Amino acid sequence: MRLLVGGPARQADEGGLGGRHGGQDKGRQRLPSTPLDARRDERSATFTRVTVVFPPPRLIRSHSIPCILALPAAHSGRACCNRRERPPIKGGHHAGQGDVVRRSDAGPNSAVPGAQRTYSWTEKQLKQLWNDVAEQAGLVESAEDKGSTHFLGSVVLAPSPQNDATFPRWLVVDGQQRLTTLSLALAAIRDHVAEAAPSEADRINEQYLINKWKTGDDRLRLLPTQADRAQFTAHIHGTVTGQGAGSGVATAYAFFRKKLVEAEDPAAPQDVFRIEQAITSRLALVAVTAERRDNVHRIFESLNNTGLKLSQADLLRNYLFMKLEARGEHIYTTYWLPLQNSLSNDELEQLMWLQLVLDGDDRVRRQDLYAAQQRRFEEKKAGDEEIEAYIRKLHRRSAHFRRLLHPEEEPDPSVREALRRLDAWQASATYPALMLLFDRRERGELDSAGMVRALAYIESFLVRRMICRVPTNNLNRIFQAVPGQLPGDVPVAEGLHRLLSSENRFWPDDAELRQKIRTAPFYQYGRWQQRKLVLQRLEESYGHPEPVDFAAAQLTVEHVMPQSPGDEWLRALSEEADDAETPEELHARFQHTLGNLTLTAVNAELSNHPFERKQDLLRGSHLEMNRRIAATERWGVREILTRADELANRAITLWPAPLRGVGRAERNRDWQLAHEVLAALPHGTWTSYGDLAAFLGSGAQAVGNHLANTPGVINAYRVLTSEGRVSDGFRWATPQDEGHADVRARLTADGIRFTASGAADPVQRLTADELASLLAGTDDDRADGEDTAQHETAAAPEAETRAERFFRQLAADDSAETVEAVRAVFTHWESLGGWIGHGAGHVTTSAYLMLGEAGAPGRGIWPMTLYPGAGRGGTAEVVFQYMAAREPFTDRALRAEFLTRLNALDGVDIPDGKLELRPNIRLSLFEKDSNRTLLLEALTWFRDRWDSRNSS
Repeated sequence: MRLLVGGPARQADEGGLGGRHGGQDKGRQRLPSTPLDARRDERSATFTRVTVVFPPPRLIRSHSIPCILALPAAHSGRACCNRRERPPIKGGHHAGQGDVVRRSDAGPNSAVPGAQRTYSWTEKQLKQLWNDVAEQAGLVESAEDKGSTHFLGSVVLAPSPQNDATFPRWLVVDGQQRLTTLSLALAAIRDHVAEAAPSEADRINEQYLINKWKTGDDRLRLLPTQADRAQFTAHIHGTVTGQGAGSGVATAYAFFRKKLVEAEDPAAPQDVFRIEQAITSRLALVAVTAERRDNVHRIFESLNNTGLKLSQADLLRNYLFMKLEARGEHIYTTYWLPLQNSLSNDELEQLMWLQLVLDGDDRVRRQDLYAAQQRRFEEKKAGDEEIEAYIRKLHRRSAHFRRLLHPEEEPDPSVREALRRLDAWQASATYPALMLLFDRRERGELDSAGMVRALAYIESFLVRRMICRVPTNNLNRIFQAVPGQLPGDVPVAEGLHRLLSSENRFWPDDAELRQKIRTAPFYQYGRWQQRKLVLQRLEESYGHPEPVDFAAAQLTVEHVMPQSPGDEWLRALSEEADDAETPEELHARFQHTLGNLTLTAVNAELSNHPFERKQDLLRGSHLEMNRRIAATERWGVREILTRADELANRAITLWPAPLRGVGRAERNRDWQLAHEVLAALPHGTWTSYGDLAAFLGSGAQAVGNHLANTPGVINAYRVLTSEGRVSDGFRWATPQDEGHADVRARLTADGIRFTASGAADPVQRLTADELASLLAGTDDDRADGEDTAQHETAAAPEAETRAERFFRQLAADDSAETVEAVRAVFTHWESLGGWIGHGAGHVTTSAYLMLGEAGAPGRGIWPMTLYPGAGRGGTAEVVFQYMAAREPFTDRALRAEFLTRLNALDGVDIPDGKLELRPNIRLSLFEKDSNRTLLLEALTWFRDRWDSRNSS
């Protein structure tokens, strides 16, 4: 059978999965209370069959995702699956779950008519789906019956005109985005395991993706719309070429390949077959199958009516007071009303969830709060007394919870300061452990000194992991488990120390911390406030007699050896470089390490000037760390490493180490990070051994050896020498790759251009900073914090405004013609209704071309950020990476159109491979009248797209 996605009655398709995957939150849909097989809606269309895939009412048959591709088989009475060796999932609400996953050699075939829109999911929807899949995979791994399966929404099917009795074909009127995405995810899993487990790859292919004994279009279980068909078919059949790279289909497939590599990280490992099982057994849809006489368009509308969704807190509150009888009014007035007035609805819901975790339900999801708590009450046959006790406990714990949200309410000064640091770190994942500590202190099992010690262990756990670049994706699970796993045979603080030191918690020890402080690019990891807090704590460790008021001081993280070094800096570095490493590569390797970073509030005179000019300014600093930097005679790699060792000694004292001998799994050099970033390389880009080494905090030779001896590393052949050539010692890591012996041909197929001399195009090279951007995602770290774009506020008398500082810095390095050209661009932008926001940086003050609401991160958009050159000439950073998370530029085609318009400028040649990054344009190019005209046209086009984003 074949499913054709789409239908003649509907040109559009759903924006996302269920209520959360893109588009509007459609709320919870009500299911009809009368028998569905015979139900008629006289106001719209009639339809004869509704199959509820999940969650099923008691009398309605249940199916899951793969069965959508075999729906008619189930309806005709044939078995809907042949369950294989995988163990059944415990839990969920499936009826007859053995009939869920279909395995057939001639499954259904679904297709999308040409009138349907093309595949349009962006990274936002893909991320949300992946998070839900990962969560379900965790429930599969734990084999617990506490989490519900995940409901994705509805799929509407209609008979295809090409339908026949021996091979049913269906049109997918609604749901093509979901089904296409899930098919691509399964194809990515198949390809991920193909080398290590070819038989499993074949099983996935035949079970979910193809009709084994069919040919042509009928071979595919799902047939997308014509515009996507070639790319989708190539990915399903494994015949992908460079053509079509950057399409939505290719982007989604690449996203899943990257996430599967990330899933192998030893700090948070996820079994790939559990991920497959989560997709095929733990995700579900409501499937509506229409007959020829039905109006499928009206069915679609009925299923997608919007409504106001009640929060979990609303549902649970209503349940509680519906159950209370005699004392309901008293409980409401005495406990609930004060509780409700002290917290927002979202905070109240979070507190209710925390109470469930503290009471032992450590695997419950917040979105399942109501059902889980209701189940606990029903199992205990709870009456008024039990419900009153629950509300009183919630009321009591609300005071604890408020201290997490508002540390100033904590009376003990030492505890208060520790809570402030965790609040500044944005450590909400630790709330279950923190609430447990408050409980134990209230019960007298923990005094304030012990609580400070326990908080220090939590802070150390977070800080050491951040410095050592341990992924954060398992922090929620780690801290949710603390209440149920805390040892009871030792004092509370010591028990927490032991628990966090145990196996697979990955709390870095002193040796790893010291090594990472010396070599890891600290500036590229974590959030800006976390980096600032680390440096602040290190400064405080000097015990200055007149400590800095960090709350009042406007300090920023600055590089001592600048990010854009001038000739004097490079000459100094050349004295330390050896034959295997250029001064530029040496700079790239050490510029972002902790030993080269400090906090400063000094003005732009620091900039990129030689070290001698910086010394006088640093000597006048009130910060002890800056005075020590100023006391050195020179600043190069040796000095950076010496300072790194000093800071490491202080870090080891500040942040306690994990216990030894608690079954800890040690981390080696983080090659996993290399695998992840190489898997994320966009089509048409390459990087060098030196760039990858700088990103990792390693050496180029070590990188080369690892890639040569590690099979299965995606895109390893796209790591070239700094000149853009294949290394003389390059060899394929596995015999299977020997068929690709011509590396240059493989690179060409991947969109890499070559110069006349045979070197890869340097424009397509990704630097260490750009590699870091690939894994940073689309969250705008600077715009949401350290370098926030803001309207200028009233400055103190005679104080320099940010705008003035920007133009002064620009004029110090660029020509008067460039400065005037930039002013003309700003004037035009403001005439379009935009505004100019300026960053808070003193050394380099940026300027944002903003549209939308001022001072509200996420509510506006900007196409460019302009930076003064500080010795190298000013640049305009085109923020494609951030546009990708903001409508309407989540549509890659719009970003590509903007790229094309910018490339029309003489001297601009941004490759397509940097459409997910933040490439630069030299500001001096704007001096040319024709270039400036083209730029202003491009910016006007950008504004017009923004203004029309909500039009249908």
